[in-house]
Amino acid sequence: MTRRGLLIILSSPSGAGKSTLARHLRAWDPTIRFSVSATTRPPRPGETDGRDYHFVTEVEFKRMVRDGEMLEHAHVFGNFYGSPRGPVQDAIDAGCDVLFDIDWQGAQQIANSALSPHVLSVFVLPPSIGELRRRLVSRGQDAAEVIAKRMQRSWDEISHWGGYDYVLVNDDLDATAARLETIVTAERLRRSQQPGLLAHVRTLQEEFEETA
Repeated sequence: MTRRGLLIILSSPSGAGKSTLARHLRAWDPTIRFSVSATTRPPRPGETDGRDYHFVTEVEFKRMVRDGEMLEHAHVFGNFYGSPRGPVQDAIDAGCDVLFDIDWQGAQQIANSALSPHVLSVFVLPPSIGELRRRLVSRGQDAAEVIAKRMQRSWDEISHWGGYDYVLVNDDLDATAARLETIVTAERLRRSQQPGLLAHVRTLQEEFEETA
C-alpha cells in the first residue's frame, strides 16, 4: 500500500544541532526531500535558482502569499522568505517526505495550514545553556556581541518548545539521530498517512463474508 508523505519540521536554537540532524536524516533516507524556500533577496555567488532558493521578485512573492501558494512566510532583514506549497503538495501526494529547517514561527504557520494532518514537528534542545554557548563560540565565526545576541534569540526560540509534537535533547548526536529516525519511522505508519488502509479493510470484509 502506498502512503502519504510527511512534512517533517525541525526547529532548534542556533547551535543545538538542527542542521546536522537534518543531514543525518537525509543520509539515512535519501528519498527525503528538502524544502527549497522562495526569497526576494538576490542570489549570492555560487547559488543556483531552484537548488538553493527559488529567487522571485517582491511582486511575485506577495502574489503567491495572496493566492495561498505559500505554506509559511516571513520578512527577515529587508527580504521575504517562504515555503511554496505546490512542490510540497506534489511530494507528499507521491509518498515522499519533505524536510523543513525553519523556526517556530514558520512551524506554527505550517501546522495551521491545510496540510496540518501530515505535519511531524520536532524541536531540538541543547543539553545545557553552557554547552549551547560553547558550540557557538567554537565556530569561531562571530564576535562576542554577536554571540550574545544569538544566545538571546536562542532563548526566545527555546521558549516555544511546547508547540511541537516531539522534543529531543541533543546530548549525544548519534543517539539523537537514532531517536529521530525512530520517530519518522513510526509517524509514517500513522493511520492518516496510509490512504490504502480503507480499501484493504473492505477487501478483508468481502473475503470474510465470502467464507462466512
